Amino acid sequence: MKLFMPDRVYIDPKSLEYDTGIMVKEKLEKLNIPIIQTKKVAIEGKSPSENYAKAKKTIYLTVSREKKLRKCKPSADYQFALSSSCPGHCEYCYLQTTQGEKPFMKVFVNVDEILDVVQEHIDENLPNITTFECGSITDPVALEHLTGSLKKCIEFFSNSENGRLRVITKFNNVDSFLDIKHNDHTKFRFSINTKYIIEKFEHSTSSFEERIEAATKIAKAGYPIGFIIAPIMIYENWKEDYRELLNNLKSQLVDYNKEITFELIQHRFTATAKELILTRFPNTELDLNEENRQLKWGPYGKFKYVYPKEQSSEIKEYISELIQDNFINSKIEYFT
Repeated sequence: MKLFMPDRVYIDPKSLEYDTGIMVKEKLEKLNIPIIQTKKVAIEGKSPSENYAKAKKTIYLTVSREKKLRKCKPSADYQFALSSSCPGHCEYCYLQTTQGEKPFMKVFVNVDEILDVVQEHIDENLPNITTFECGSITDPVALEHLTGSLKKCIEFFSNSENGRLRVITKFNNVDSFLDIKHNDHTKFRFSINTKYIIEKFEHSTSSFEERIEAATKIAKAGYPIGFIIAPIMIYENWKEDYRELLNNLKSQLVDYNKEITFELIQHRFTATAKELILTRFPNTELDLNEENRQLKWGPYGKFKYVYPKEQSSEIKEYISELIQDNFINSKIEYFT
């Protein structure tokens, strides 16, 4: 797919004290993208939906001041961020409720300092292996062509005896990672779904075919790989579509003999998310009918609406069976 380019960039003057900040600024200047040096981002739309659309085309270069990393179960031990928000417009995304009315993309340029914090957490957990997720509040691949930050992280973890990195993406911009000596210390997971869900709800992301092609490249480069199937939705012909998804995936990875992990996440939403989704996507075809769901207490202190137990069990059993039938080298890490 076409690489993302912002319409406007705001730069915290502090970010120009770092090589990454200077490099990104110079790169965007050559592309004639408007740049404003300020500590405050101003997005003035005429409606909430316009604010959202403008924010999704805005980047803010700034500095991360996070010193204590958050837990990230069940995906990893901890999470850290190279950026927040992403160029994708996934209608169901849980970040709808965490990024505010104007979810512009923050790009953290002090990568070495972020990795210093990562190293501190590794040292605190010695002699154990400590795993880190860098895609909890962003898609770390989506802006890589502008920042190069993820490549730097992969190189850091390649030399770490006790640190391991986990990457999750819906984007296919992976060529810059293929020649890195990664030492199997970085695992790429691709978020995949049926063509219906990708085309209907995952706007401005790579297509199904592009994601599978990217996964194949990463696999051939020797990285450990996995797939997140999320959100799993029940709709007309959903079983046939998920069967096609796994069959297609198998055909592209027929020669890959290493373990392939799968993470399975059913569709869920909160009351706050529903309100925001309907504001931003008034014509959405997402099933947001609470009567079709049951309440489940979430780990962050909020109730979420998930499928009733009978349907949830059906999803888990059916998708798990498809995976096991297609991939003898598969491991299902969790279903939630």
